[in-house]
Amino acid sequence: MDEVEWEDINNIPLHLRPPLGSKYLTIVNVTGVHFMLVQACQCVNAESYHMQLFHSKLCPSTFTRPSTMFTFAVLDDFLRDNVECGTSGRNYYNKLHRMTSSVFPHLVADRYWELLQAAQQWWVLKLLKWSGFHDKTHWSTEGDLALFCMACPQPGINVSPYANKRNPIRLTFQSWKYTRTLVMDGNFKAEHMHERCPNNQVWLMDGHGFMVTNPQYQEYLKATPHIMEKSTCNNHKAISQASMNQGKLNSTGVGAMACAWCREPILPEATELP
Repeated sequence: MDEVEWEDINNIPLHLRPPLGSKYLTIVNVTGVHFMLVQACQCVNAESYHMQLFHSKLCPSTFTRPSTMFTFAVLDDFLRDNVECGTSGRNYYNKLHRMTSSVFPHLVADRYWELLQAAQQWWVLKLLKWSGFHDKTHWSTEGDLALFCMACPQPGINVSPYANKRNPIRLTFQSWKYTRTLVMDGNFKAEHMHERCPNNQVWLMDGHGFMVTNPQYQEYLKATPHIMEKSTCNNHKAISQASMNQGKLNSTGVGAMACAWCREPILPEATELP
């Protein structure tokens, strides 16, 4: 052991020591990081190991040989903190370090990367549940996981294509009642760098949400010439940042088109900015 480290390995608190010589799981909960002995059901009609964990409200970080579990409560809490408070994954896991041991937070098992992976999988599972899908095999069209707006007129869905049954005159959806007003906006701070290993990327919901598919986006970039715009405004940050040469970035921001009535993005009009 390094001389700089003053802790005696035998004096580590008991709740921070993993069990020796036993099968255990690292359970990450809102109360901290814990070690627990788990025995899977070995019956003939028993479900797979990862499904047994899901029934116990545990989300594994991997499905081959799971050793780290995240409770449903901690994943929901992380997503709420990330969306509402802007808490990053590192800051949230540092909080779990303090929750586990405020005296020795550096001795707590580090499962930061597993948290990021499990949180992305958990978010997709919740979208599948909200959209009424059992699994990914029934996805058919783009935008299946996007939230449907009940207020926007959808011909044939919430707006009848005929005036009434007695007078089957087809409505003209160009009338003022069904005119859709669209607004466009962009976020030039949502930058995305080039992937080091793009072939290792796994697309969980490419094109099934509000964003366009990656192949269509790449085809658009190849077919569209990139023209540097010059602004007549003095120190206009939105235009100057967008016009900067970002060689290390895959995208310089995110742009979307939304309905002016309900602020719901129009499918599939959300895309990254080159």
